[in-house]
Amino acid sequence: MSAQPLQPSSFSRIRVSYAGPNGTLERIFQAPFRIGRDASCEVSIQNGYVSRIHAEVIYENGQWVAKDLNSSNGIFVNGQRLQVVPLGAKTNLRLGVEGPEIALAVEVVTSDEQKPGERTMVANYISRYFDHRAHAGPVGEHTMFVRRAFQQVQKKQRRTFGKIVAALVVLLAVAAGFAIYEHLQNRKQRALAENLFYSMKSLDVDLANVQRLVLESPNPQGAQEIRKYQNRRRAMEQDYDRFLATLHVYDPKMTPQQRLILRVARIFGECELAMPPEFVTEINNYIKKWQSSGRLAAAIKTANANGYTKVIAQDLLNQDLPPQFFYLALQESNFDPYVSGPMTRKGIAKGMWQFIPETALKYGLHLGPLIDLRRPDPGDDRHHWDRETRAAAAYLKDLYSSDAQASGLLVMACYNWGEDSVLPLVRSMPENPRERNFWKLLTKYKDKVPQETYDYVFYIASAAVIGEDPHLFGFNFDNPLANLENQ
Repeated sequence: MSAQPLQPSSFSRIRVSYAGPNGTLERIFQAPFRIGRDASCEVSIQNGYVSRIHAEVIYENGQWVAKDLNSSNGIFVNGQRLQVVPLGAKTNLRLGVEGPEIALAVEVVTSDEQKPGERTMVANYISRYFDHRAHAGPVGEHTMFVRRAFQQVQKKQRRTFGKIVAALVVLLAVAAGFAIYEHLQNRKQRALAENLFYSMKSLDVDLANVQRLVLESPNPQGAQEIRKYQNRRRAMEQDYDRFLATLHVYDPKMTPQQRLILRVARIFGECELAMPPEFVTEINNYIKKWQSSGRLAAAIKTANANGYTKVIAQDLLNQDLPPQFFYLALQESNFDPYVSGPMTRKGIAKGMWQFIPETALKYGLHLGPLIDLRRPDPGDDRHHWDRETRAAAAYLKDLYSSDAQASGLLVMACYNWGEDSVLPLVRSMPENPRERNFWKLLTKYKDKVPQETYDYVFYIASAAVIGEDPHLFGFNFDNPLANLENQ
C-alpha cells in the first residue's frame, strides 16, 4: 500500500463514471478509494484487463491523483502509460492499453451546497469577530481576545506567506532555467537528427553511384557492397525515426493532411526538420487547385485503365526511386503516350514523359521520321510509353544521384526546366544534400526560377499528397500506388 495520503479538501470531490457491458456506474467520493476487479474495491469493474486491485485515487500534495498499484496492465491516458496521473476537471483513465475506460472528474463543492443554517452561522461569526467595521464599538473580553489572537495569526500567516512567495520565486527561477536547458537540448537533438538525415541522403548518393558501377562491371563483389550500403541505410533511417519520435515532429495535434504533407516531403528526400514553414501552406494551395479541376481524377483513371500505373511504379522502384515520381508523368502528359509539345529550340518533346530529341537519344530511344512534326509517330520510341518510361526512370536516377543530390523536388525542377537552364545553377551549389536541395535553390535563385517550374514542382508534390489518401481530400478514387506498396 502507498503512504498515508493527505486528507482531501472538504471543498472538492471526485465523480466517477463508467459505462460497461453490465450497465453504468456513477459514484461521488470525497475520500480516497480503490479501483479494481476485487469486490472490496470501492469501484469494482469485472474485466479481464483489470487487476484485482488495479489503482487508487487519493488526495496528495493539494490535488487528487490516480496511482497505479503495480497492476499487470497499467493505467493509460491518451495512449501513454503513467504511474501517477494528476486529475483535473475531466480525465479519461484507461485500465490496460485495451481495457475499460473510466471518467474521473474533480468537482468543486460551492458554498451554495452548504446548508442554509450553516451559512448563516458562519456569516455571524465572521461579522462578530473578524469584520474590521465591528471593531469601533465596545466589546467583551472574550471577543477582544479572539480578535487579538486572530491578529497574531494574521501576522504569522503573512510571515509564512512571505516565505512561500520567496520559495515560489526560487522555484520559478529554477523552472525557467530548466525550460531554457530543455530548449537548448531540443535544439541539439534537432541538429543531430538533421545531420543524420543528410548523412542518410549522402549515403543514397553513394549507393546510387555504387549501383551504377556494379551495372558497368561484372565484379560479383559489387552486389555485396550494395547490400552493405543498404543495411547501413536502413539502420540510419531507424535512428532518424527514433529522433523524430523524441522531438514530436509529427505532433498529435497535426491534422491528417499536415502529416501526409510531411510524409510525402520525406518520401521525396526532403528533411522535415529543415522544411520552410510556408511549404505546408503552399502545398495546400495547390491541393485546392487540383480539387477545383477534374484533371487529376481523369488522369488516374486513364493510367489505371491502360495498365500504366504498375509498370511505371515498378520501373521507378527498379531504379531505387520513390514510386511517387509516377505523378511527374501525370503533370507532363496526363498519361497520354501520343502527345506532342510545341516546337522549341531543342526540338519537339514527345510522349508520356515529354522527352526532347537530345535526351531521348542520350537514353537509348530511337527517333522516328516525323521528328519535326507535332504528330504521333509509330517509329518513334517516345510514343512507346513502356520504352520511354524505362528511359525516364534512368534519367531521373541520374538527376537524383548526381546533380540533384537525392532531393526529389530538385529532380522535378531539373526535369522541367531543362539541363541548360537549371543545372548550371544547381551545379553552382555545394555538392552535398544539405546545401543542394529545393529549399536552397529557392532561397538563392527564387528570382531566376520560372513560375512554370515552381508550379510544376508543387503540382507534382501536391498530387502525390492527395494520392496517398484521395478520399481524405474529397476524391472518389483509391491510392493508385497502394497495391504495389503493399506487395
